[in-house]
Amino acid sequence: MKKDSTQLRNSGFLLIAALIWGTAFVAQAQGGSYVGGFTFTALRNYIAVLFLIPVAFLTDHLRRKKTSTKNDKPSSMETRKEEDQILKQHMIGPFTKAELLGGLLAGTALCAASVSQQIGIAYTSVAKAGFLTAVYVILVPLLGIFFGHRIKPYLLVCTGLSLLGMYFLCLFGNDASGFSFGDLLEVLCSVLFAIQILLLDRYSPRCRAVYLSMVEFFVCAVEASFFMIFMEGPAPEDIGHALPALLYVGIFSSGVAYTLQTIGQKDLNPAIASLIMCLESVISAVSAWIILGQAMTGVEMFGASLMFAATVIAQIYPSLKKVQN
Repeated sequence: MKKDSTQLRNSGFLLIAALIWGTAFVAQAQGGSYVGGFTFTALRNYIAVLFLIPVAFLTDHLRRKKTSTKNDKPSSMETRKEEDQILKQHMIGPFTKAELLGGLLAGTALCAASVSQQIGIAYTSVAKAGFLTAVYVILVPLLGIFFGHRIKPYLLVCTGLSLLGMYFLCLFGNDASGFSFGDLLEVLCSVLFAIQILLLDRYSPRCRAVYLSMVEFFVCAVEASFFMIFMEGPAPEDIGHALPALLYVGIFSSGVAYTLQTIGQKDLNPAIASLIMCLESVISAVSAWIILGQAMTGVEMFGASLMFAATVIAQIYPSLKKVQN
């Protein structure tokens, strides 16, 4: 029962993250009109790191306060003190070895995925880019084999249903002819996002979510800065115009949502996590409809419904199976 409630809570965190990512579409579009993609990626991640620094201090303070609470049971206090002692033995500065390694790997995967997506979208249609990027929903359970995960049949059905829904949402009725260099980069982007999800699944149980996110964002920002300096060279006034969008996306889309992803993936099957997070596409389409007046067609609504149904089935099927047994 406790495990089920934990998984439900973590699924809620991922759904909130997808909601933030989807509704951040407007801010990203506005900011992207002033600065290049690499500049936007680098600066949003630097802002996310700065946002998380006080959050890290606050969480540490609350943890120490909770450890010293007199009303706690002696066994709980001893357990937390033992955890703190183990944590100190693996520290390098304010971070643990697992947080540094996990953040380095996940941050590199996140940056490489963003760079591949940004370059690829210049050589293909937006519709194809959106569809090909979301292929990670099927790649996560397949690549998960190499991380020691088992593929459950019902999850394969759900991922296939979600992929079909993504096709109707992004690609049906649009130009899908040929396979270009940009399409190849978008597929690479999808693979890299799948790897980033699996890396967080591997490291998040052993890490403090805020600290792991800080390392991931800093690595992504530094690596994106290389492309920003040598390929874009943004003007200070352009950064100033994009600053409101950068602050919104840096704080909420990166700082809050990606940290929620790190927390939410703990004790949750990565295949289910990817199904929930790919709802970002549905939410972005709905938010564009509501905020920007970009109406959805009947086919797009059908595709969005398939994706939502796949996510719901992935959540409730295990519980229904337990009731039947």
